[in-house]
Amino acid sequence: MPVYANFAELLAKAKLRGKKRIAVAVAQDKDVLEAIKAAQDQGIIAPVLVGNASLIVSLIQSLGLPGDTPVIDEPDDTKAALAAVSLVHAGKADILMKGLVNSSIFLKAILDPEMGLRTGRLLSHLVAFEIPGTDKLVFHTDGGMNVAPNLAEKKDILMNSLQALKYLGIEQPNVAVLAANEMVNPKIPATTDAKALADMNANKELTPGIIEGPIAMDVAVSPEAAKHKGLSSKISGKADLFLMPSIEAGNLVGKTLTYYARAKIAGIIVGAAHPVVMTSRADSPEAKLNSIAFSCLATPFIQPLKD
Repeated sequence: MPVYANFAELLAKAKLRGKKRIAVAVAQDKDVLEAIKAAQDQGIIAPVLVGNASLIVSLIQSLGLPGDTPVIDEPDDTKAALAAVSLVHAGKADILMKGLVNSSIFLKAILDPEMGLRTGRLLSHLVAFEIPGTDKLVFHTDGGMNVAPNLAEKKDILMNSLQALKYLGIEQPNVAVLAANEMVNPKIPATTDAKALADMNANKELTPGIIEGPIAMDVAVSPEAAKHKGLSSKISGKADLFLMPSIEAGNLVGKTLTYYARAKIAGIIVGAAHPVVMTSRADSPEAKLNSIAFSCLATPFIQPLKD
């Protein structure tokens, strides 16, 4: 099972996979096109830019993207978002990326009943972290999309992430289903949901890997904490994927790692038929490039594009 020590290794693996086709919705966005150029310079993508052609061409020239970069002219944001989604739906692109378009318009296009990327599962946010002082990337879900998922929704979120990790080559992950502690308490739904998911996996319903829950964060990351609590855990200190109990938990943990621990980050939307890159204005250029590289690996391997 591959373990990625850092984003440099993830990017190197993406290069080995060859170029993926990425459709950018409403692409007249300087920050997004800078990330596209960085990924193109690394040889991991071939972009198609959808949106206001005159604005896009001006940015192509100012940023130094290749002059022959394909551009589809559609000045209307709603139509441009659907056109970009349709390229992916039709197999003309492998990855979808959000440009200068309202998130609700973008997500509505993804969920379009005719040309969208529906799979029947929830969309969810999967984030990879490179944390200083640790020896591998770890993955967290879902701190960005689903507010207070119930058990069935948590199963969807988990399955989305397990599929993405499988495409990355992590086929038997160690999964921590987080809660405040390890005691199952009907008054704390996170604990009962975690126990139910662990039981599903014990019945071989989810993954060949190990799922433990409920498990507190300290036990998930520290064998010493598990020992101190008198707990036996097969994944303590070895967790690959952390399933958060709520959006607040995922958001707080993620921002704490980013701003206090100086963790590097990459995030994608999973649960659609193809991975979706939806970066934040606050993301660094490096984080945007890492997210694109992440998306390139979170797809089934296909023959790379020829130059």
